[in-house]
Amino acid sequence: MTKSREEILAQYNKGLVMVFTGNGKGKTTAALGQALRAIGHGNRVYLLQFMKGRKYGELLAAEKYLPDLTFHLAGLDSFVMRGGPAPIDIELAKQGLDIAREVIKSNEYDMVILDEITVAIDFKLIPLNKVIQIIKNKPAKLHLILTGRYAPPEIINLADTVSEIKEIRHHYTAGIKERTGIDY
Repeated sequence: MTKSREEILAQYNKGLVMVFTGNGKGKTTAALGQALRAIGHGNRVYLLQFMKGRKYGELLAAEKYLPDLTFHLAGLDSFVMRGGPAPIDIELAKQGLDIAREVIKSNEYDMVILDEITVAIDFKLIPLNKVIQIIKNKPAKLHLILTGRYAPPEIINLADTVSEIKEIRHHYTAGIKERTGIDY
């Protein structure tokens, strides 16, 4: 059966759902590479970082050089306890999820990145079913990127592209401390 012209055009205009997961370093970096590529073609990108409250180097650069990258931090500049997150961590993640929904509905952006959202799900800061609703109800042309360890199978099954970043070696395990411009 041949596809109609409309079906073919719809296929090429379909916004993708991409997931960068795994235990290796580079998931956020991969998402930001996609953002940079999109911005290079005149697209507007929104980055929402869950569980992060510090402006890492990429956000400092965006403030100076990338007016088409808007971002929001939905966390504190401290670690979240996996087994028992503080109420403030849960509240900030839920606020971040509300912001994500509004940004996605606004149709102001061509790409939305939900950084560390799968970790926020795994740490029980936000419910999986709410994230699934966001994915299923996103505007047809919007590219949606989700990052973080522990991506659940339900999200992986909804994605068009899934990349697992595997750790082979990490400088932390060799006792090398974090580096400006590399780790933050």
